[in-house]
Amino acid sequence: MDLESVRDSLIRQEDTIIFSLIERAKFPINSWAIAPSQNGVDGFPAPSFLHFFVREAEALHAKIGKLGGRLFQAGRYENPEENPFFPDDLPTSMVPSHDYKQVLHPAGSSINVNKSIWDIYFNKLLPLVAEEGDDCNYGLTAASDLACLQAISKRIHYGKFVAEVKFKDAPDEYGSAIRNKDSEGLMKMLTFEAVEEMVKKRVEKKAMIFGQEVSLKDSNKTKENRKIDPSVVSRLYEEWVMPLTKQVEVEYLLRRLD
Repeated sequence: MDLESVRDSLIRQEDTIIFSLIERAKFPINSWAIAPSQNGVDGFPAPSFLHFFVREAEALHAKIGKLGGRLFQAGRYENPEENPFFPDDLPTSMVPSHDYKQVLHPAGSSINVNKSIWDIYFNKLLPLVAEEGDDCNYGLTAASDLACLQAISKRIHYGKFVAEVKFKDAPDEYGSAIRNKDSEGLMKMLTFEAVEEMVKKRVEKKAMIFGQEVSLKDSNKTKENRKIDPSVVSRLYEEWVMPLTKQVEVEYLLRRLD
């Protein structure tokens, strides 16, 4: 693993995030699925339908899966690239685990900012992506929300891999700041404004291209009818994805010498 391969992965993940947001934009917000206490549904086994859906989906992914009659994808969250939203509710895998190569420091497994991601997604991002309204399509909406949450979470937690590569490239420089518990110094070392500006422009352009309605007759109509506002994707990266990624990087580095 080197910085180039990590960058390639981050760029590919941009596509996944944008396409998942485009899919989510097909549905209205559907607040009933997100609202607590399920509007009077007695005995519902979770704070909301969305909590229940995500928790149960993660449990399934952690335990077992099937494809063509063969077992696959057991222990999804044993993969260091994956971080569950409900880690305390995961069952044990029913089949032997995949032998993942040890790339990260063991302390990295304890870093999980999904609570912040959940709050940002439902309270800040979703109102910018989906229109107000309720079409009662709660199952498909929840599946779409889960895809968005997982894609954004993977991108942000990939900061652990970024931090590991940067540490190995300059162990003395980072080591000094780590030993001094200098969080602010580490944040400055990890911040490259020119790169962040380039990322913002790239994801906005991708959203512009991926989200356009393709027409063979009227090119102006193609430009007007976009499935998602490109500026929202740029804002997502500027205000939430990149700051949280750097937070993950700093937390990882502070534990790198444990």
